Order: sequence, then C-alpha cells, then structure tokens
Amino acid sequence: MSSRLPKKSKRNLKLLSVLLFGLLIWFLPAPHGLTVQAWHLFALFITAIFAVIIDAMPIFASSIIALAVTVLTGILSAKQAYSGFSESFILLIVVAFLIARGVIKSGLGKRIAFLIIGKFGTSSLKLGYSVVAADIFISPAFPSNTARSGVLFPIVNALAADSGSKVTDGTRKKLGAFLMMTSMAGITLSSTLWMTAMAANPAGAKMAKEMGVEITYGSWALAASLPVLILFFLVPWVIFKIYPPEVEKTPDAPRIAREALEKMGPVHRNEWIMAVTFIGMVILWMMSGSWGLDKTAVAFLGLGVLMVTNIFTLTDLRGEGDALGTLVWFAILYTMSRYLNELGFMGWVGDHIAASVAGISWPLVYLVLTVGYVLIHYLFVSQTAQMLALFSVFLGVAIQSGVPPEMMAYMLLFATNFNAIITPQGSSANVIYTGSGYIEPGEVYRVGGIVTLVNTGVFLSVGTLWMMWVL
Repeated sequence: MSSRLPKKSKRNLKLLSVLLFGLLIWFLPAPHGLTVQAWHLFALFITAIFAVIIDAMPIFASSIIALAVTVLTGILSAKQAYSGFSESFILLIVVAFLIARGVIKSGLGKRIAFLIIGKFGTSSLKLGYSVVAADIFISPAFPSNTARSGVLFPIVNALAADSGSKVTDGTRKKLGAFLMMTSMAGITLSSTLWMTAMAANPAGAKMAKEMGVEITYGSWALAASLPVLILFFLVPWVIFKIYPPEVEKTPDAPRIAREALEKMGPVHRNEWIMAVTFIGMVILWMMSGSWGLDKTAVAFLGLGVLMVTNIFTLTDLRGEGDALGTLVWFAILYTMSRYLNELGFMGWVGDHIAASVAGISWPLVYLVLTVGYVLIHYLFVSQTAQMLALFSVFLGVAIQSGVPPEMMAYMLLFATNFNAIITPQGSSANVIYTGSGYIEPGEVYRVGGIVTLVNTGVFLSVGTLWMMWVL
C-alpha cells in the first residue's frame, strides 16, 4: 500500500494544480474586448487541455468534465454544447475506426502489411518512410485529409499488429506508436504539398484571390515542393530520434513476411469483398467533390456492406470502445473551440497579434505573424475554422506592413496544414490515430510540438528563400 502512495500523491497534486489553474483563469477579469462568457469558456477549454498536457487525467475525462461545467454554469446552452455530436465529419472518424477493424478482420490488412514489410521491412525507419511516401502519392486525389487517414490508418494498424506491436498486450511502443505518429505527421506534409489534399486549401486560395493574390494548383505545388521534400526526409528521422520504436532493426522481417504470405495462400473471399468495398469507398471519396457526395454517407455505405457480408458484426462493434470515446472527446473539444470563435475570442486574439506588429519592419512582421498563426492552433479544433477566422486578418495586416502578399498568403495556407499535429485535436485526421490507443494524447503534445517546430523552422528558412526565388 505504501508503495502506491507516492504515485497517488503525485496524481492528486496534478489534479490540484489543474483545479487551481482553472480557478485562477476563471476569476481573472475578462480582458477588454471580450465578454465574460467568452473568457469563461476559454478558461474551461484551456484547463481541459492543461490537464491532458500534465497527465492529470485522460482527455476523455477532462473533456466531459469541461462539458458538464460549461452547461451547468450556463456558458453554453445544452443545445449548443451537444451540437458537436451531430457533425458529419466526426461521425466519419468513428466509422473509419470500424472499417479499419474490418480491414484487419478480413485478413486484407495482414496481407498488405506483409507486402510492405517484405519490401521495406529491414528497419522501422524505412517502414515509416514508406508510409509517408504512400500518403504523399495518393493525397492529390483526396480533398479530405480525414478520409485519407481513413485509408492509411488500417494499413498502419495492420503493419503494427503484424509486426508484434499491439495495444492490448502492452507492446504499443515496439513499433506501432512510432508508425502512427509518423503517419500522422506525414499527413501534415501531404496536405501542405497539394492544393487538393485538404478541403480548406482551395477555399484559402479563393480568399487570397479576393485580396489580390492569384494561386494556382501548379504554383502551390511549386512553392511547397522544396520545403516538403526536405521535411519528407527530416520528419520521420526526427520522430525516430525523439520517439523511437523499441525495435529499430528488423533484418529478418522481409523473409518472415514472405513466408507468412506463402502460408496465407491466395486472396480469399473476405479479402476480395473488403478490397472491392475499400476501393469503391476510395473512388467515391475521390469523386465526392465532383459528384456532390457526402463523405460520411460513403463511409456508412461501406460499413453497411461489411456488415451484410459478416466481415464486421455487432459483436465487433461492442469491442470498439475507442471509437465511442473518440467521438465523445473530440465532439466536445470541437464544440468548445467553435463557440470560442463565434463568441469572438479567436478574432480578439488575432487582432491583438496583428496590432502588436504595427510599425515594425516587414521581415519581422512576416516572422511574427507566421509564428503566431502556428501557435494559435492550440486553440482550434479545426484547420478550416482557423483559416476562415484568421487568414484574411493576418494577410491584411501583412500587406499593410509591406510583406510581399504572395509570400505571406502561401505561408499562412501552408501553416494551416503543417501546424496540424501540434495537438491531438488539431486535425480530425489526428483523432483517428490518437484514438487507436497506440499514441497517448500527452505524447502528441510533446512530439507533435517538436514536429511543428521543425516544420515551421524549415518553411520559415528554406521555404521562404525558395518562395522568394520561384514566386
């Protein structure tokens, strides 16, 4: 009993720290320009995040407590507070979990994993690079990074499980955690490289055009190409160093994988059904913009096919607690972030950052606005929401300060993507990986923060010089 006291006392101290932190912010006077309602909502939101960062409680617990206090204190009405649970893209995340289960159960995930291991499996780092390369290759055809993560996650999940790294037996860090974190970081790069790789990108280009900056598909890819290429080689290596897998070298893995494929034999019925369903979903997701299809409805259709063919059953559904937990905490944090924006908090922060750069040289304005735009993503649970709320404000201030409009516009749009891994809720794509159990939310804050720092450093240095030359 006594051996447990230090650990219990440490946890109680963390909980007390969270309580004092929240009360301190709550009872501070609301800053000029903000309503008390907006300030109190911010106090609850930032306290919930603080609790996760210091590992005082799981993200599920901190978010539901924040939700309860938000409603009980009247900051938001019940209808407002629960509105996030009806968002279609959040349901898409949950369905992606269930389809990933079908990919693994059918045996297709095992076959794909063994094929990849057979080709690149001599080291964990090579597997990480292969996952990111596959993402960059398919991303131009996916206007939704959430849908793309729904394609990549089952493959990464199978790679981890069939390499002997599982959440259930405590071996998540053997390989799975590294691969999940690397794939999640890779999505920030693929979304940055292609205008069509993230839903907000074309909208941002349109907003830039309204302010006199013409951005085309080709010019976007050209401006992003060199920094993304550098980060493609740099980011997996950085994650490998700061968040290493327990198994780094696997010289026998390709041979074992090939032998396992021989034992599996030819593709069987369930694999064919899963493959056809999966490819059909991918095609419909790719064409969703042109055909006016709802991505979540496509995912539900695919799940329905898997259930009719008994590849995914109600028994499987009962074991998907991670999917339900992810639905709850992400819906809550998304709603709080959304109403922080609607209540004017995000605009207030953006205006203060903009005002702070008045009268200084344009290179410094460029630096401050970029760094401020990246850091403020701690408060957003949507890349699109941040861009819609702040892009025009930041670009307008930059233009007034003499910053080259094209360079600032590209940098802000790129930052909307490469800052997404800064928090576990920073992108809906992140949520799928974090909810897998391989990665803990606190690890995302630490590793994701470092990756975001690396991304920002490369884009501000090499990326800026590159854009000055090619634009």
